Amino acid sequence: MLEGLDLSAVRRLFRDLQAVHVGSVTPDGRPHVVPLWFVWLEEAIYVSCRRGSRVERNLAASPRVALTFDRGRAWTELAGAMVSGSAEFLGPDHPAQKRAMSSWFEKYRSELSGARFGVYVEQVSDPALFRVVPDGVAGWAHSPMFG
Repeated sequence: MLEGLDLSAVRRLFRDLQAVHVGSVTPDGRPHVVPLWFVWLEEAIYVSCRRGSRVERNLAASPRVALTFDRGRAWTELAGAMVSGSAEFLGPDHPAQKRAMSSWFEKYRSELSGARFGVYVEQVSDPALFRVVPDGVAGWAHSPMFG
């Protein structure tokens, strides 16, 4: 495990990934981990989920969250980071909402083009957005990615 990583370097390495794995805790204490779409801006990581989803309910009850980012397939390519923090759900009038959603739509524009947008809207009719301001980061690498 690599401790004391430079957060801005970690952001540059992983911000282009398609999904982040979000770890939260269920009411009975079990871990719950799911891949979700995200944007990593300078000040925070913004993650989308379905309103009313298990993730939203878990984080409403206990906002502590772990986000894991990873790359590579072969053992010698694997590298990743785990960012910890607290989730804060943003309402539609929150000052950070517009910029984060604009960046999110820009990142996922190709995924939401044509008929796929209709499928997304059908499956995620009421999206929620939460942000995580990192309070810890650790990484691992079997590759020279972290130098």
